[in-house]
Amino acid sequence: MVKCDKSIHNRLKRTEGQIRGIQRMLEEEKECSDVVTQLSAVRSSIDRIMGVIVAENLKECIENPSMNQEEQNEKIQKAIQLVIKK
Repeated sequence: MVKCDKSIHNRLKRTEGQIRGIQRMLEEEKECSDVVTQLSAVRSSIDRIMGVIVAENLKECIENPSMNQEEQNEKIQKAIQLVIKK
């Protein structure tokens, strides 16, 4: 379960705004390099959001471990796989 705190929500809103800006750039036929620069910024923003979510997940696993060791290990492995998948 992902806790969507205000900081994650705000980051997503900023990223949404960046994407809208890219759409405008395309409509206005801006330079390809400028569009790619903005797309790279969006990708970086999404990567940071993913990192925050995974870090919060791991923090939750460590601070509130499951009584079942196998279940705890499974949760941690899932979080690690999310980082590796990136």
